[in-house]
Amino acid sequence: MMAADDSTIHASAVLAGAKAVLIRGPAGSGKSQLAWNLLTAAVQGALPFARLVADDRVHVQSHSGCLLVRPPQALAGMIEIHGLGIRRVEFETLATVGLVVDLAAEDAARHPEKKAASATIAGVKLPRLAIAPGMTHLPLVLATLRTLPSGD
Repeated sequence: MMAADDSTIHASAVLAGAKAVLIRGPAGSGKSQLAWNLLTAAVQGALPFARLVADDRVHVQSHSGCLLVRPPQALAGMIEIHGLGIRRVEFETLATVGLVVDLAAEDAARHPEKKAASATIAGVKLPRLAIAPGMTHLPLVLATLRTLPSGD
């Protein structure tokens, strides 16, 4: 998924610590659920901080080699929670992306190839986590945020 400079993409974004997690995937893959789970993980102490940037649609823009994300005005502060519908939560108006998570990714692997470990969006290369269809999302994202690659 490539995005032109300052465009809107189908994704969700959560500020998790200092950088945002940009969550992409097909409809029904769990983008909103993962966003909500990250927010809940912070409340439970599994993350130092998390706040919604946007759910379902995200404005992306490259700036000085960074990918910035912000919510579309009409959706700011709204998140879909399965079984409850659309709810309002606190949100960030702007964040810098530090990780791209692709849900239901066909190239996900137990030991991912180096080329699968990055994504380029709006000309900005970012670390990427590919999660296979049917895999539980949150533990893999938390592991990615809390650990460093071994260098192998």
